[in-house]
Amino acid sequence: MVTLSNGEEKGICVLLWQEYRQHPYLSKIKKTLGHVQETLLARTGIVAYIPIVVVTILMFCGASWLIFMAGTDPARYQCYTLTFWLGSYGTHLLPATQCAFLHEPPLNITEPQPPFHVLPAEYPPLTLILFSLALLMPLVYYQFAFALLMSLVSVLIYWLLLRYGPRGAALAFAVYVFIGALATAQARFDLLPAAMTLLCIIAAERKHWTAAYVALAFGVLLKIYPIVALPVLFMAEQQARGRMHIPPKTLTLKWTPNHLWYTLSGARRWYWKNCLIFLSILIGVTGAFALLNFQGAIVSQLSYFTQRPIQIETTGSTILWLASDLFPYSIQEQFGSWNISSSLSSIVSLVSSGAFMLGCLSIFWQQWRGKVDITQATIALLFVSIATGKVFSPQYLIWLIPLLAYAGAFDIFWLLFWGTVSLLTTFIYIFLYSHVSTHDPHLISSTPYFFETIGVRNVIFVLLTLAYLFNWFQVRQRRLLPVQPDEKTIKRL
Repeated sequence: MVTLSNGEEKGICVLLWQEYRQHPYLSKIKKTLGHVQETLLARTGIVAYIPIVVVTILMFCGASWLIFMAGTDPARYQCYTLTFWLGSYGTHLLPATQCAFLHEPPLNITEPQPPFHVLPAEYPPLTLILFSLALLMPLVYYQFAFALLMSLVSVLIYWLLLRYGPRGAALAFAVYVFIGALATAQARFDLLPAAMTLLCIIAAERKHWTAAYVALAFGVLLKIYPIVALPVLFMAEQQARGRMHIPPKTLTLKWTPNHLWYTLSGARRWYWKNCLIFLSILIGVTGAFALLNFQGAIVSQLSYFTQRPIQIETTGSTILWLASDLFPYSIQEQFGSWNISSSLSSIVSLVSSGAFMLGCLSIFWQQWRGKVDITQATIALLFVSIATGKVFSPQYLIWLIPLLAYAGAFDIFWLLFWGTVSLLTTFIYIFLYSHVSTHDPHLISSTPYFFETIGVRNVIFVLLTLAYLFNWFQVRQRRLLPVQPDEKTIKRL
């Protein structure tokens, strides 16, 4: 038996008394926190939409200073829209400086243009329909109307994640949009093609193949980047229908050529109907605009993409900056962005293209072997596209955010690393770019920590890309999706 002194007995009594007194308060705190957590993670009811409503209000506050400026992207959308519907007369309805870019490369419009002729140089022509919706309000409120339209799209994505995503996906989307797209979600239209891509993935995972191809087609018609998902969508459909050979899990290098040949030789059995529907929508809509202006609908789109130099936020830009002591660089404002060039530019572009091809082949290889599903393959392709591309605009994070939330990428690893990428991207766009708003390229080089911050962001993004490609730390692990009733269950109900 252990004998305690009077002091020790008094100390134990005090601790027991404190625990007794604090226990009710701790229980209340835990109960309150649990109630808040359940409220934020709710799938139904008005309360479930509180996070996206709060984020939307904060985004309006964050972008309010841009709404009436003439040099923003929505201001360009307004110029394109009025010029398309009204011809050159449309530019007279706006301040002269707002549409000055129409007379600069790559458009170089010097003569008066008729209606239905001028098409966007950097966007697919179908975007004019989207841009036109904001004209329902008076011209002076166009940018506010566009921001409101994009807010509705963000609510649509939020609803899709509530209904079809894993528990917590909608909340993760709201958080990711806030920290990574605070100033760009309402000032760009990237949320809409991102929503179309998400719809494609949701439909494909539920074997609604035609709907998936249609959603992807309209995503591509709004912005070209979702085209990278077409091969993985096609492969997923063939494998699900049993039309494509799937090699064994223990495939060795010796037998790989045999299984590849067996897979390709079965192309006659592949199901092509939905792919042809996709191509028909793509060709039909683009062809309709080509009848109005073939140069603007097709040629300008291709030349704009191929002729663009390396933008200053890309991985290639970081390489050129690091090599600047041996190969000096120059900065120019072209194609609506700040770009960097040096004698190494062609080599960096070639290496980036090679890395893109290798990354795509790696993803197709893993999907063919059944190591990644369509969601994981699409996310990996977007990571590779952005990491190796010639442009890395701040809004490109929007391409990934809904898919990452849908895949359940919101554990500690993702909150730390993707959160860091998002915060740095927002910091670069809001704070660092504010120092170069006078269109003086010399201000970029003299802006403190401009390239350093971009370099850190790019290194983390490339590491995230590699981690997802090779599944380091199990970063591709998905969370359980809500159980959807099958057709037989629905009929019984």
